[in-house]
Amino acid sequence: RVPPVRIVLDTNVLVSGMLAPYGPPGEIVRLVAMGDLSLCYDVRILAEYREVLLRPAFPFGIDQVEASLEQIESSGELVGARPLSPSLPDPDDDMFLAAAIAGRAEYLVTGNLRHYPAESHQGVKVISPAEFLERYRQG
Repeated sequence: RVPPVRIVLDTNVLVSGMLAPYGPPGEIVRLVAMGDLSLCYDVRILAEYREVLLRPAFPFGIDQVEASLEQIESSGELVGARPLSPSLPDPDDDMFLAAAIAGRAEYLVTGNLRHYPAESHQGVKVISPAEFLERYRQG
């Protein structure tokens, strides 16, 4: 069996995937849940996932959010990410790229490509959910 592809999911992709299970983000969330993708994360990313998913704007209950996060923790990989230098245009995005670097993830999947200028990638492929699925299906 081929080891799962290692990725980092920006919060916007996780939320989109949980809200709309049939689009590219939803398919990625399903692949993570099935263990076909290995999600690299750190404690800051988990905290952000929890905080955003529990916002009143979203229809997720505490039980659903906690079950999703437990699944991420049990099947994913906790990494110890170092601070990024230099920082990204939005320092709130640093933790995602830092986790991708620390976890040697192949991809950082985000709906906000412009938040990750090309010169900042440090060897990580930063791509959209649709582009990720296209590459994933091609093997």
